[in-house]
Amino acid sequence: MKQLLILLITLSTLILAGCENGKKDMTPPEILPVSDYASPQNCQEFHCGGVLPFAYAFTDDTELGSFNLEIHTNHDHHTHSTEAEDCPEHEGEEHEDAEPVNPWVFNKSYAIPAGKTVYEADLKIPIPADIDPGEYHFMIRVTDAAGWQQLRSVSIHIEE
Repeated sequence: MKQLLILLITLSTLILAGCENGKKDMTPPEILPVSDYASPQNCQEFHCGGVLPFAYAFTDDTELGSFNLEIHTNHDHHTHSTEAEDCPEHEGEEHEDAEPVNPWVFNKSYAIPAGKTVYEADLKIPIPADIDPGEYHFMIRVTDAAGWQQLRSVSIHIEE
């Protein structure tokens, strides 16, 4: 009985915390280009040892929370049902069964200052010099304060 009471109190607190003036946030945030410029874009090329500029804007009708950037190899040509696609200029360079030896794995979360409904992210991500060149997915996830999430994935190509 005590566990049921604790569960009910916890659920009530979560429900009330998700409401603002009695109105629930039911709209996911958006990922947009910054002033008609976005980086990275689908099929954009970068170089080992170089820098990958990240420039996107995030918006939400109530309040933004955080964003996460992930980069992982696409040696097996998988998809994420967003913009990411195989880049025609690099077809045939890699094979489905070719296992990368030293793939680039990047995964980092960033807090967005409290109260923001618009946030422009501008970062310079160093590309390690010793990674395997090839196709990669660049995943962008933005989460608003209520927990709604939006995802965008683009294919990028890392050259030597």
